[in-house]
Formats: sequence, C-alpha cells, structure tokens
Amino acid sequence: MSQTLNASTLLAVPLAPLVGSVLAGIFGTKLGGNWIGRRLTHSLTILGVLVAFILSAMTLKSVALEGARLNETLYTWMVVGGLKMEIGFLIDGLSAMMMCVVTFVSLMVHIYTIGYMEEDEGYNRFFAYISLFTFSMLMLVMSNNMLQLFFGWEAVGLVSYLLIGFWFNKPTAIFANMKAFLVNRVGDFGFILGIGLIAAFAGTLNYTEAFAKATELSSLTLPGTSWMLVTVICICLFIGAMGKSAQFPLHVWLPDSMEGPTPISALIHAATMVTAGIFMVARMSPLFEMSDTALNFIMVIGAITALFMGFLGIIQNDIKRVVAYSTLSQLGYMTVALGASAYSVAVFHLMTHAFFKALLFLGAGSVIMGMHHNQDIRWMGGVRKYMPITWITSLLGSLALIGTPFFSGFYSKDSIIEAVAESHLPAAGFAHFAVLAGVFVTAFYSFRMYFLVFHGPERYDQNPHAHHDTHHDDHGHGAHDKPHESPWVVTVPLVLLAIPSVVIGFMTIKPMLFGDFFKDAILVDVARHPVMQELAHAFHGPVGMALHALSTAPFWLALAGVVTAWYMYMINPSVPAAFARALKPLVVLLENKYFMDWFNENILARGARALGNGLWKVGDRALIDGLMVNGSWKLVGWVSGQVRKLQSGYLYHYALVMILGLFVLMTYFVWLNK
Repeated sequence: MSQTLNASTLLAVPLAPLVGSVLAGIFGTKLGGNWIGRRLTHSLTILGVLVAFILSAMTLKSVALEGARLNETLYTWMVVGGLKMEIGFLIDGLSAMMMCVVTFVSLMVHIYTIGYMEEDEGYNRFFAYISLFTFSMLMLVMSNNMLQLFFGWEAVGLVSYLLIGFWFNKPTAIFANMKAFLVNRVGDFGFILGIGLIAAFAGTLNYTEAFAKATELSSLTLPGTSWMLVTVICICLFIGAMGKSAQFPLHVWLPDSMEGPTPISALIHAATMVTAGIFMVARMSPLFEMSDTALNFIMVIGAITALFMGFLGIIQNDIKRVVAYSTLSQLGYMTVALGASAYSVAVFHLMTHAFFKALLFLGAGSVIMGMHHNQDIRWMGGVRKYMPITWITSLLGSLALIGTPFFSGFYSKDSIIEAVAESHLPAAGFAHFAVLAGVFVTAFYSFRMYFLVFHGPERYDQNPHAHHDTHHDDHGHGAHDKPHESPWVVTVPLVLLAIPSVVIGFMTIKPMLFGDFFKDAILVDVARHPVMQELAHAFHGPVGMALHALSTAPFWLALAGVVTAWYMYMINPSVPAAFARALKPLVVLLENKYFMDWFNENILARGARALGNGLWKVGDRALIDGLMVNGSWKLVGWVSGQVRKLQSGYLYHYALVMILGLFVLMTYFVWLNK
C-alpha cells in the first residue's frame, strides 16, 4: 500500500464483511432456502472479516510508519442548497487504530462463535448479524463526515437490537433489546441535534470544513439565549455518546443486554459499539476544546459512571453481569479522560480495554460452556484444574483490567488517573477521587469473580437451580458432571486476545500518548489544557513508569482490593454475609441498581403513557376529532338548518325581507351622512 493510501483498497475494508453478511443472511437462512450450510456460512463471514483485518493492519502500518493519510470523498449522494451529503473516508492514526481493533476483535469473536453457537438453530443468522455489525462499525470509524458517522451510529444500534434479541422466543431478551433500542434513541436525539446545529451554523457536514470554523462557532451564541453555541453543540453530541457508550443515567440498557449470546457481549459491549461514543468525542476534539463547560460536564458524568457502576459489580452473581458492570466502569474512566482533554489517553484505554475486556467476556463464555450453561458464580469454584487455558487467560485479563504494572491496562488506566490529577478544571477534584476509589472497587469485584470461579471448593454440584439453557446443547454432559475445557475454536481466540492484553500497552504508550501518532486526528489547546504536556514531562519510558507505579496509590489500592477479595471469599467466607447483614439498606440499593430501572419504568414510562393518553383523549379525540372535525360539520348543519327556515317559498315573506333590507340600508346611510 503506497504512502498516499488507495481509496479503492480501503473500500474493501467495510465491504468485505458486508458481502459475507449478505451471503450468510440470504443464502444461509430460510430467506434464501438455506442454500449454503453452516461450514460455508462461517467460512464466508470469517473470510470477509479476515480480509478487512489484513487490509486494516496494512493501513495502520502505512499510517504509523510512513505517515500516510487520506481524506477523500468517494460518492456525493445529494446536494441540498450548499449542504453536501457525501460518503467518504478519513484515514489517520485514530481511524486506522480503530479499524484494527474492530476487525481483530471481530475476527476472534467469529472464530469463537463456531464453538459457542455450535448447537444453536440460528447459527447462520448469527454470523450474518455479527458481520453486518462489523461493517456498520467500520463505516462509523472510517467516515470523514457527520452524515456517514450518523449512518454507522444508527446501524450499530440496529444490529445490536437484533443481536440482543437474538433468542426472540425468550421474553427477557425481547425486553432487553427494546430497552437498549429506546434508551439509545434518547441519546441519538441529542446527537442529531448537535449535528443539525453544526450543519446550520457551519454550513457543512464534513469534519475538516466544520473544524476549520470552530473558532468562528465559539464566538456565537444560540439564538434567543445567552448560551455559547459551541457548548450547546458539544453537550448535544455528548448526550449521543452517553447513550451509545452507556454513561449515567443512560447506562441502564447495557447490563440487560447480556441476554444475548456471549460472543456478542464481547463484540458489542466490550470492544466496539460502546466505544463509538468515546471515538466520536475524540474525533470532535477541535470543537470540545472550545468549551470548558462541556468538558466539566463530561468529566462529572464519567466520574459518576466509573465509581457508581463499579459498586454494582460487587454484588452481581451472574458471571456475564460482573463483566458488564466492569465495562460500564471502564467506559466511565475513558469519559473522564475525555473531560480532562486527554483524548489520546481515552482512546489508548479504549484500545487496551478492547482486548482484555473481549478476553474476559469470551473467558466467561468458555466457563459457561464448561459449566454446562450455569452462569451463577456462587455455584462454581475449583474450575482452574479442569479448564487450564480458560483459567490462565482469564487471570491475565483480570490482571490487565485492575491495572497491574507492565500489563496493558496499567499504562492506560494510570495515565487517566494522572491526567485527571493534572487537570485544572473545577470537576477534576471529584473525578480524581472517583477514579482512585474505582481502582480498589475494580480490583475487588474482578478478583471476587476470579476466586469464586477458579479457586476454592467445587460447588457446581450443589446448584439448586441447575437447569439446561434451552438455546444450547449441554455437550452431552449432565448439570452435575465435571467441568471440561472448551474446544480449540474457543481457546485459540482466548490465547490470541491474551497476548495484546499483556503487551500492547507497553509497546504503544510512547507513540500514542507522547509521539505524533494522533497528531492530525486529535487537537488539544495546550495553553488552556496543558494536561498532556505535563504527563509528557513525567514520562520516562514504559519500564520507568511501571517501576514508579509500585510506590503510588493506584497500585496499593488495586493490591488492597485483590487481598480483600481473597480474604473475604477464600479465607473467611462469613465476612461478606456479615457485611450484607450490617449494610442491608445499601445492599438493597445496589441490588435494585439505584432504583434507576424502577424510576424509568414507573415514573418516566408511566408519565409518558399518561401524557400520551392525555394528548390522545383531550387533543386528538376531544379537540381535533370532537371540536374541529365533528364540531365544524355540526355547526354548518345547525346554521344551514336555521337558514333553511327563511326559504319558505311565499312571495309576501320575500317582499317583507326586501322592505326590511331597504329600511336597514337607508338607516345606515343616513347615519353615515350625519
């Protein structure tokens, strides 16, 4: 690939998964008569994603080593006035990195799915969906304009709806996918308002052209108010990110989305879709840098999410939900970094998190398979000796998640904590406390899960709720049989994801944070927000950073979290029960997820329904139908009924009316001439 990058070759990156998806979705399902079998379906879709990954890796090499860039419009859809609706690609450090992360994680998930969904009737349909998702995400990250960004944004939302409700005969799955869809619509309303304001005041949807007018936009106010226009635009855009990246209070859809099959938990809710909001804010950094108000807002929302969603992870017993709340918490960390103007640190954590969180989700899926589809960690234990590959890879993923020095998660997580400490924004104090406290919480719930699953006495034969998931085969074993290691199509992706989970942070921190990897993609006003400059002064290489960390608060907080979990769940299991009794009101609050779902269902949803009923009964039936439509014809009928009485047919009646008419006219003219 040349230094200039070839637009035609780049076009193959999103189109290869799309072709695989279309072939699998039409010819591998009842729609096309099940013309191709399972083997050909997964071969076609995996080939499409493999092609996309190879081309993405080549693109990243050209961008990183040769400084290659591309910003080109491929197709003009339509022109409305001076506003162009286009499809095009913008390839720089940010998009090239995202392309590689999306395609690599997707490739691992595709391979893993062969083993996980082996006995599922919807096997071919599932492959069609995950390939379509990969196409949507690639269109989002490669776009050079907001129209295409919005297309990708909505497409990943649509496919996530299909995937969360994949088992459409399961009521909880249907409820979860509707919840995800509706909550995302709330965020997307803000997002499209932000895009609309940019189109109205900048006159363009193209990134480069809009960013060139950032200074001009920063001097304007929203018509009819004293609000800074750029602040309103940034907050509207961020509301979109709050929905997609599951920030408080629009986070409620993500834990419930675990109703879908485990592979999509890894693909959508760890590595790609939920990071779309983080990517979007980083891409829009020239606008966000203009508004400290928006940055403070972002930091506060991220801090609340990072800490309070972590607390919920502590009391979860479903292995997938523990990892889901961990995802929420880590998305909060990324958002805090965005608010501190450390966009490159947020994107760096996005990348490292994608690998170790996909690993943890797929590891959880492997455990679920080995445990014959039991997901309750209270009925596991001692799995380590039966599932050695799943055990060691899950341990590596957990160590990366809690920020163990030299692991990938350490470099990105520590950089976020440092960035917040260096920030001079008013919200930084609360945010710094939240991300520091979150270190202990993360370590505690991660290793609570790890110890309960892989160590301690074997409890799987005591499970009172042992049953078989109707959507899976139990691999020929009874619910009380010994666990078993998963097949190679499951363990190979675990090993391949474990490698970057350990080394990618060490390898890439210097170019991504302190080099010029993001030089064209991310813009920071160093004079107003010198956070990255101050981080650069303190950075003395990845080895020095890891060694220095041994004497800092985050390391000791993480260690304290691990030791506390070990003591409470391995040495003295009566302690958690004692805490639960002593802190009963707090436990009830956490078990009910801060009553957010109750509030949404009983206050918001009922309020919306009452408002809708009121508008229907008063507005539609009474005013429009009753008064305007029916009322108008009744009035006309009554008036015509009265007027009809004047048409008697008698000559003397008409003569009398004429005389009276003349009398009225004469009286009127006499009165006028006085």
